[in-house]
Amino acid sequence: MSVVSPKVARFEYVLTGADETFLWRRDDYPWERNVWNFHPEIEIHYVSNASGVLLAGDHVGAFTPGHISMIGSNLPHDWVTPLKPGERIPGRDIVIQFLPSKLEQASAFLPELTGLRDFFVRAQRGLSFKGQAREKAEALILDMEFQTGSVRLSTFLSLLSLLRDTDQVDTLSSEAYVPDLSYGSLEALQMVFAYIFANLSEDIRLPDMARMVGMSESSFSRFFKKNSGNSFTDHVNKLRIWKAGQLLTDTSMPITDICFEVGYRNLSNFNRVFLRHHNLTPSRYRKLSTNRRTVPLPQTTTGSLSA
Repeated sequence: MSVVSPKVARFEYVLTGADETFLWRRDDYPWERNVWNFHPEIEIHYVSNASGVLLAGDHVGAFTPGHISMIGSNLPHDWVTPLKPGERIPGRDIVIQFLPSKLEQASAFLPELTGLRDFFVRAQRGLSFKGQAREKAEALILDMEFQTGSVRLSTFLSLLSLLRDTDQVDTLSSEAYVPDLSYGSLEALQMVFAYIFANLSEDIRLPDMARMVGMSESSFSRFFKKNSGNSFTDHVNKLRIWKAGQLLTDTSMPITDICFEVGYRNLSNFNRVFLRHHNLTPSRYRKLSTNRRTVPLPQTTTGSLSA
């Protein structure tokens, strides 16, 4: 499995034109900004044609085609799709980014915008949309591609109103998540994330990761918990269970082989952790997976998963 994720995480500079309230962009995957990153702009992110795992603060969860999420200011995030060497996914992402301060300033002259302020506060933890709200939001996002000027702005404001008013939404990151946004910390965390993704089938040990980033084991353990929001063991387990779900849905690989493929060395332990995470056994999960779509991971994954 190849996971495209550069070793250096970065603050993302978002360049919005002087004549624009927001940026609308369609991206192939991978490209240079597909990394664990943060920025002061709020981001509405639509994944059109791929599945994978979303990291947003301390949230680790699956996404499938059509996924729409909203990431608040300075919340670290990344959408990762495992790829074969040299593989690309044209137009995987549509990204809308905007500074909330622009709309807050405009509310002094357009009082109808005042109601967005509380919504932007809720978005600080990340939001994921579902049901009819997601479907309607998808249509608005796609409509913007060929719109300009006041027509595009009107569609953007309609999108914000739709997302603000729906109850078909899940919160992603926990209130307790407060990362260190310094460049060095995010660079080190991205190195570890990239290694974990690329080596899920291997024996991934905390001491090895600590040496990789030049820390003692105890310092690394504290560092990882603070910046990912999960213990090292919990993070690895969540990714392994996500990968197992993907293999159960998309392949006919025997469950015993999947157990070893995702890094577990004991089938009973794998079954126990999988059941705790999904409230389903691996075999039941496979039976319930239809049309090659993964049964979603819980939208907020803060529970402990022991190895």
